[in-house]
This record gives sequence, structure tokens and C-alpha cells, in this order.
Amino acid sequence: MNKIEVVFFILFFSIFVIPFTASSQETKLEHELLFEMTALLDEPIEIGESPMGKRTIYPVSGGTFSGPEINGKVLANGGDWVLMIDSLTEKLDVRAVLETSEGEKIYTHYGGFIHWNTDGSYYFRTNPVFETSSKKYAWLNYTIAVGVGELIEGGVRYKVYKIK
Repeated sequence: MNKIEVVFFILFFSIFVIPFTASSQETKLEHELLFEMTALLDEPIEIGESPMGKRTIYPVSGGTFSGPEINGKVLANGGDWVLMIDSLTEKLDVRAVLETSEGEKIYTHYGGFIHWNTDGSYYFRTNPVFETSSKKYAWLNYTIAVGVGELIEGGVRYKVYKIK
């Protein structure tokens, strides 16, 4: 190989081969339990059919949350603005305020879905986002989280995981 061929080979290798080799390494998504939460719901408020789907609002009447680093109660001032977009899929739009055992307030909002299977089972996932002025819990402002939901009598229960 002459010098031009060597330079061309190195250039080609560094542009096209090295990036694909580095990006093909497996990236593991790690998570850990942030908290478990139970939210109690009041009687639903039916808005009815619109061009977007059938809207029902479920007011939050309270609840609790508990985890390795944080625990407290769910205040009775939020709700879930559910949109039934087809016969099997509910789109969630939730807003709530959490109050820690130290009295710190944390606003959370999340979207998500409940998708019903024909056998009665369901897929229930959310993506909570947190906002707080608390210095102790400021890390929540930058936490990516995923909730796995479960319907219970009188409310919902979540296991919320932070993505590391």
C-alpha cells in the first residue's frame, strides 16, 4: 500500500467502522424502586364523547407513598383526566401533589396508558415527572421515572421506578 491508500484506509476505518463498533456495545437500562404509591379516587366525573374520545375525570381523594428514600401522603387535590381513545385503550393525564413525611411538597404529573387485553388483563404504564423546591428532594427534578400501575378497589396502586 502506498501512503495515499494507507491514509484513505485509516480515514475510512475511523469514519465508518469505529463508530459502529463502539455503538454496538450493549447499553443496560438500570432501575431501582423509587416508591410504591396508592392513590384513592372519588366518584368519576363523566364529560362524555368528544371528537378526541370519551373523557372521564377521576378526582384523587388521598393516598400514601413509601420507598427507600422517600415517603408520605398523596394530597386530595389532583386527578386523572382519562381519555378513552378506543374500546381497549385509556390515555392517562394525571396531576397530583405529594407531601413527604417531612412536609415537603412535590408536584407530579404523568401520562400513560391502560391497554386492555381481550382476556381482561391489562398493560398499565406511566411516566411520572416531578417538580419540587425542596433542597432534600431536588434530585427528583432531574429523575426519569416509570410507573407500573395496578387497578385496585377505590383507586390505583403504582410501583414507581427511577431510571439510573
